[in-house]
Amino acid sequence: MNQPVSHEHDHEHSHDHAQDGQRQCHDAHAHSCCGTAAAPAFVQLSETASDSARLSRFRIQAMDCPTEQTLIQDKLGKLAGIEQLEFNLINRVLGVRHTLSGTAEIERAIDSLGMKAEPLAEEDDGGALAPQPSKAHWWPLALSGVAAIAAEIVHFSGRAPEWVVAALALAAILGCGLGTYKKGWIALKNRNLNINALMSIAVTGAVLIGQWPEAAMVMVLFTVAELIEARSLDRARNAIGGLMQLTPDMATVQQADGQWHEVEVRHVAIGAQVRVRPGERIGLDGEVTSGQSSVDQAPITGESLPVEKAAGDKLFAGTINQAGALEYRVTAAAGQSTLARIIKAVEEAQGARAPTQRFVDTFSRIYTPAVFAFALAVAVIPPLFMGGAWYDWVYRALVLLVVACPCALVISTPVTIVSGLAAAARKGILIKGGVYLEGGRKLDFLALDKTGTITYGKPVQTDAKVLDPRFEGRAQALAASLAHRSDHPVSGAVAQFAKAQNLPLSEVSEFAALAGRGVRGNIEGETYHLGNHRLVEELGLCSPQLEAQLDVLERQGKTVVLLLDRSGPLALFAVADTVKDTSRQAIAELHALGIKTVMLTGDNPHTAQAIAAEVGIDRAEGNLLPADKLQSIEQLYAQGHRVGMVGDGINDAPALARAEIGFAMAAAGTDTAIETADVALMDDDLRKIPAFVRLSRQSAAILTQNIVLALGIKAIFLAITFAGMATMWMAVFADMGVSLLVVFNGLRLLRK
Repeated sequence: MNQPVSHEHDHEHSHDHAQDGQRQCHDAHAHSCCGTAAAPAFVQLSETASDSARLSRFRIQAMDCPTEQTLIQDKLGKLAGIEQLEFNLINRVLGVRHTLSGTAEIERAIDSLGMKAEPLAEEDDGGALAPQPSKAHWWPLALSGVAAIAAEIVHFSGRAPEWVVAALALAAILGCGLGTYKKGWIALKNRNLNINALMSIAVTGAVLIGQWPEAAMVMVLFTVAELIEARSLDRARNAIGGLMQLTPDMATVQQADGQWHEVEVRHVAIGAQVRVRPGERIGLDGEVTSGQSSVDQAPITGESLPVEKAAGDKLFAGTINQAGALEYRVTAAAGQSTLARIIKAVEEAQGARAPTQRFVDTFSRIYTPAVFAFALAVAVIPPLFMGGAWYDWVYRALVLLVVACPCALVISTPVTIVSGLAAAARKGILIKGGVYLEGGRKLDFLALDKTGTITYGKPVQTDAKVLDPRFEGRAQALAASLAHRSDHPVSGAVAQFAKAQNLPLSEVSEFAALAGRGVRGNIEGETYHLGNHRLVEELGLCSPQLEAQLDVLERQGKTVVLLLDRSGPLALFAVADTVKDTSRQAIAELHALGIKTVMLTGDNPHTAQAIAAEVGIDRAEGNLLPADKLQSIEQLYAQGHRVGMVGDGINDAPALARAEIGFAMAAAGTDTAIETADVALMDDDLRKIPAFVRLSRQSAAILTQNIVLALGIKAIFLAITFAGMATMWMAVFADMGVSLLVVFNGLRLLRK
């Protein structure tokens, strides 16, 4: 039950996995979170972990932003026996690692904060999408709005006594503002100046100086704006939460007696046989055992076209079977599927805060108390020392409190980052946090592995030349007969070519593998060899003419094998790893974005140069060991470049770790790629890297726009306030208006 304390990768650059400091996700009863210090997703409260500790999970519907997180952390941190807290704000789940005999004390502590903690069953890890809280009735807010407008009308017309205005205003405030007052009081008790606390102070101050209509209108407008904001922010939450709805609840599973029955996917064991009909969603990861169909993998890989599936091919949970029926063997439990790991990674990605987010968090922690102190000074100093009127300056201070709240500034960054992460996930680009989403725009050099990254990693026969006219029409079949008995990839390419041509294979006797050189066997009483240049040399069958032919092919990055008998070489066959068509386009797009490229490979320099030239890579380095690839990255850093690295294997790990951003080719069942990479490309398509860079640049532009909007509009209204021209309801419009503006601006990324 012990949970990890940290999710840091083994990178030399900074990976901040603290919980997104200001992710503003609201519902009808959980409002803004401005001015709250960021808190990490995992909070270690004790220095040593106890072996007897257990993990309890709770669903807390009111816990959906860092304000509640901070309150809970402070409260539970004071309880003896609490070792670690684990926050999942997306699903509103709190994990508590503790040594207590029960959970009653924890539940009481959370109840004292005005929240309800619902214990989850031990087998429930909280990974399911949180149920939506029941929506509040609209009519109290509507009646409050009517009462606030009536108070304004009665006040301006002067046709009723002041107590009528006060009564209408109080009715409006009590009708929609009790939740704000409650949350504001909890915040103040915990020395936390969030928007609820500031708004409560402002409305109470307005009431105390007799500004009844304005106090009522401020509270109504604030509640309406919060409601709109909550609905808007739900889009960012649902963009990620929607991933969880892709997997069906039931799957058709074969029972021990051979019958097929529907079973909940979470109860299906690894190795079980599952049937999926045309048009159905696939419930679990697996491998096709029978049937043939096309499958829409867009939810996982972002591929626009369906992929043909037959026996032996992999299936992903959440994808859609289209044409035919399939049966498959389950290879991963429901909670460990590729989709489940993507969801978990996206959830954890909220913790890697972008630099802009960290700046805003720090700024707001200093700014909010400073503004409160300044407003207090504005209310007190002019009347005491400058002969100002108490009423005027207190009123200006209250307006200042509302205008100066950093709500728009604080809310702008997490909405933009979450929207960017969700947009990328829909394209099959898994980004492990906002720090990488924002950092992608700074890359100016990209290092790439060759095999499996630029190329398919599956050699194919590209050339064949008969050297002895006697074997015209026979050489390929003879070579394939020998190659068919070998497990070497080069031999496999020769054999596969013959199979595609439907060439008949001959019986081979006395077959022998010659380590590092080739194979030997007897066919129809004759001894033949199929091997490399070294074997030809050893047999004393080489010639200058043959050397020249081999050199030409090897300089093209091809591997050559020869068919020989006692008389000499009979035919040669060239094999090469084929380049992905998408690689050429990706390199061209990267160059268009101003990013230079280098290929780092363990293959010989000739092959490296040939492949690099074919796809348009700026330069290539061959014969590299993993340590050499790391050294190449270091050299690029020394030259002042911001470097990304793309790879798919263990040999790329050191370079991936050192790079600014590590991109992993995560298709074909690479289980560790999702957990270890900064960015995982779910369908191994390099074109997703320029798409990622473009998304990063768009995110940075929107972040800048939002910060300028938030600070610029506040500066204007602060000047108007000091001039005595601003009213409280204007202040609310200014604050909430710009908040909604930056939210909608950030949500634009969901359309990218």
